[in-house]
Order: sequence, then C-alpha cells, then structure tokens
Amino acid sequence: MLLPCLSRPPASLPTSPAGIADLLLSLSAARSLPKGQQLHAHLIKSGLLSSPSAALRPLSNHLITFYARCGLPLHSRAAFDDSPSPRPPAAWSSLLAALAQNGLPLPTLSAFRSLLLAGVAPSDRSLPSAAKAAAAISSTSLSSSIHALALKTPFADDVFVASSLVDMYAKSSQIADARRLFDLMPNRNVVSWSAMIYGYAESGFDTEALRLFKTALAELEPPGVNDFTYSCVIRVCSTTTLLELGSSIHGHCFKTSFDSSPFVGSSLVSLYSKCGIAEHAYKLFDEMPQRNLGAWNAILIASAQHGHTRAAFARFSEMKSAGFAPNFITFLCLLTACSHAGLVDDGKRYFALMAEHGIEAGPQHYAAVADLLSRAGRIREAVSFIEAMPIAPTESVWGALITGCRIHKDADTAAYAAGKLFETGSLSSGAHVLLSNAYSAAGRYAEAARARKAMRDRGVRKETGLSWLEAAGKVHTFVSSDRSHPRTDEIYAKLEEVERRMEEAGYVADTREVLQDVGGEEKRAAIRYHSERLAIALGLLLVAEGQPIRVMKNLRVCADCHTAIKWLTKCTPRVVVLRDNHRFHSFHQGDCSCGDYW
Repeated sequence: MLLPCLSRPPASLPTSPAGIADLLLSLSAARSLPKGQQLHAHLIKSGLLSSPSAALRPLSNHLITFYARCGLPLHSRAAFDDSPSPRPPAAWSSLLAALAQNGLPLPTLSAFRSLLLAGVAPSDRSLPSAAKAAAAISSTSLSSSIHALALKTPFADDVFVASSLVDMYAKSSQIADARRLFDLMPNRNVVSWSAMIYGYAESGFDTEALRLFKTALAELEPPGVNDFTYSCVIRVCSTTTLLELGSSIHGHCFKTSFDSSPFVGSSLVSLYSKCGIAEHAYKLFDEMPQRNLGAWNAILIASAQHGHTRAAFARFSEMKSAGFAPNFITFLCLLTACSHAGLVDDGKRYFALMAEHGIEAGPQHYAAVADLLSRAGRIREAVSFIEAMPIAPTESVWGALITGCRIHKDADTAAYAAGKLFETGSLSSGAHVLLSNAYSAAGRYAEAARARKAMRDRGVRKETGLSWLEAAGKVHTFVSSDRSHPRTDEIYAKLEEVERRMEEAGYVADTREVLQDVGGEEKRAAIRYHSERLAIALGLLLVAEGQPIRVMKNLRVCADCHTAIKWLTKCTPRVVVLRDNHRFHSFHQGDCSCGDYW
C-alpha cells in the first residue's frame, strides 16, 4: 500500500511501461528514496514486476539503479533477486554496477561469477564493474583473469572496457601491465588517461605522471582532462613539493572551473599545506563552494602539520556540524595534532572517541598515541600502552617509542624497544639510527658505536639526509657537506658570513646529537654543513627579501640546526619554513612555530 506522503494517488500514476520507467528514472536522478520506495510498493502490489512481459522487464533494472543511486546496494540486490527469471544481461549489468559503485567488491565479484554460471556472456557494461571490484582487492591473479576473460569477448578494444582494465592494473600496483595495455589501446578517453596518471602517481613515478599529464592536455579533445585527472597530478606536485608547477596547474583549474570540484579543492589544500603555505591552504578551503570528507581531512592534517592544534580541533567541530561523519583518517589527523602539541589528555579523548563512531583503531592510530605519550615523557605509560595493544606493534609504533626515549635520554627503554623491533626481522635503518642517537644523547658513546656496528653487520645502510629548495625555476637538492652545486663557493661563503653574525649574537653550537666521541671542534664541524643549512644559504642568495625561504628535508631536523635557524631568523630579516619528515617549522625573528616541541 502506498504511504500517505506520495504526491499523487495511484490512479494518477502512469500506466504504460514507458511512463513508469520515466518516473523511476526521474526519482533515481533526484535520489528521492521515500517516493521511489512507494512506487516500488505499488509495482509489487499491482504485479507489474512479476509480469513476464518484455515491455515490463526494464522496470526491475531501473529499480536496481534507483537503490544504487540512493546508496542502498543491498536493496538493489533484493530488487534483482525479486525479478523474474531468466534475468536479461541488462539486469545483471545493473546489479554489478550497483554493488561495485557502492564499494562492495566481494559481492560484485560473487555476482559476476553467478552471471557466468548462468550462461550470460560478459558485456561492455558488466566487465568494467568486475574490473572495478578487482581493483579494490588488488589481486594480481584476479586482474589477469578478468583481462584474459575480456580478451575472449568482442569488447577487448572497447574504450570503456580497456580503460577499466588500465584502471584495474594501475590500482593493483601492476603499473607495467597498465602501461602496456594503455599503449595498445586504439582509442583513449579521459578515464584511461586519468587511470594511467593515477597509477604513476600512486606508485611514486612522479616524473612519468607529470609527463603523461602534459601529453593528455595536448592529445585529449575538448573538454579534455577532468577533475580526477587534475586531482591526481596536483597530488604529485604535493608529494614532490613542486609549488611553482602546482600553482600553474591551479591556474589552469581556475580557467576551466575545475577548482570548484571538491576533489581538486582538497588536493590544492594539500598542495599549499605541504609546500609550507598554510595561509593559502586555509583561504582556499574557506572559499570552496563544495566540500567532501577528503577536503575536511586535508584541512585537518594541514592544521596538525603546521602546529595549529586548536584550529584543528575547531575544524573538527565544524565538520561534524556540517553533517560529515569522521573516518579513520580524520582521527589520525587529530591524534597527530595532539602529538605535535603534547596534548596527552586531548589525544586520549580522541582515541576513545573512535569507538563511539564505530571506527577500529589501526596501526597508524596506535603509533600516533605511542608518539604522543613518548614525546611527552610518559615513557612507562607508552610501554604499557604498546604492550596492551590488541594487534602486533608495527615498526612505526616501536620507532615512536625509541624517538621519545632519545628525547628524554632513556637509553635502556630505547634498547628494549629496538630489541622488540629487531625480533620482527625489520631491517629499518631508522631504528638503528634512533637507538644509536638515544645512546649518544645519554652520553653512552661506546654503546652508540656498538649500535652502529650492529647496523653495518646486518647490511643496513643509513638513509641519506636530503634537503631541497625550489627557487629560480629549479629544484636544488643538497646532502650534508655537499659541494656539487654550481654556486658552492657562494653558498659556503654566505653560510659562514651568517654564522659569524649568529655567534656574535650568542649562538653556541649544540653538539649533543653528534654520534662520535670526539672533541668539540670536530663535533661542530660535523654539523655546521648539514643539508638544510646549505639549502637555506642558497635561499638567502636566490629568494627575494620579503619572501619566505621554503626548504624540505626527508629526515628529522637535528637540534642544532633547529637552534641555528632560529638564530639566523633573529639576525636576518628572513622567514624560513622548513618541513622535515615529521612536521612544519616556521622560523621568524628567532622563534619557531613548533615551540621547540618536535
């Protein structure tokens, strides 16, 4: 029976199959669930859905699509199961699309298997759904099987089928297979180009992703690339901190109106945040006409990484007020913000809040809490927390504990954590270096030397510290004591000139993190030419006064470099923004945004 809220009585509903189909399509487009359910009830009561008439068969397909668009794929499955047998290929395709597009890969693959067992040939509509489900599972063998099946059909060269297969391989980290198929495609559309660019971006082939994006701009016919393509390539610029290129792509998005897309907007927020321009990220977020959960998470992590903890908390409240439910990334952002500010009680509260939202804590959440407790000096509590974890502690969890031990000179607990980590068979250079640093910080140089020897004996190589600066249209990269840059003499002269001014003002080198048990002058020489200092010196030469010098570093900034950069900004009218592998540091007039807590 129809519910009273139906806008018109049953007598005024269309009676022809075409009229009912048009009404279902309009309700589907509007996502009008109550009215669509009422119409569904009317069709069941009138017996139209069970009719063997060929003219009425499409109604079941439209119902499947209607529930899928309303986000109810299990209702789509029920509508399919209620349809008369034998079911036509169009009904199977509608079901597969409903399940795949609503993030149910296993039910999708199960339905696809049933389609094959029912003797229905795979089509250009069903194969893309199966490929999408396989991409979500990232199974190499499954991807190959679906591709092999597609090759046995007349649709192997269909642009939509082939594009879905490229996307499947790319998202399954089979980048070589994706490119091979992409190159063989007789025709390509924006989906195939976007899938290949996404695959390169996710696999870390940033140069290839940018090169392919430029080719896509030249080869694709209007309207050209879409918001997903832009989002992928902007993410590449974020990862590689290519601010100038990212800003140029932002301008292209603005000209094509793609900047209004929440996917592009969230990528741009991440771009400016990761390049050290938090104010641009905040302004862009505030001006976004539409926001999705990805955009909210992007602004949360931007606030956390730049040390704007209270702003992150305020954004979280705004997000909930806007009707968005937090996910596991949201809470990771909040826990990171708490860790960066040493807010233990707030961190515990957010960690407990996850369960209230039905989110199970993962390894990254546990690592964030371990980091929070350890950095705050609550080493015993951190150990108890880790030992009580319901899952096996990961390398990042033990690494967080070792980092806290180094900060608070607890070499014994650091050795315990490192031992637990090595028991897992880890060959991480980071753990060995952290342990050695913890011994050195406690003045136990013999044990620090033994830790370094153990690292060598295991064949583990320390990750090379790199710092880079984008200036004058180029990315300039340095290692410690680097002398390969064309302007090396000027860089070292500028560094020594500034250091003289710093020392006259009161700067004294902090050599506590030098691992060798050597004299004071030798220790000072070991740290004065760290890679970030060389990059900053080049910035003093290339970056115009009034503009911040933005430097990126792949490892944690050492205590002395952190102190030295504070003195540099006190002795010069410059602002330095440094991103290390943990957070952002904004240095201005002798102070750092981290409040010396990092």
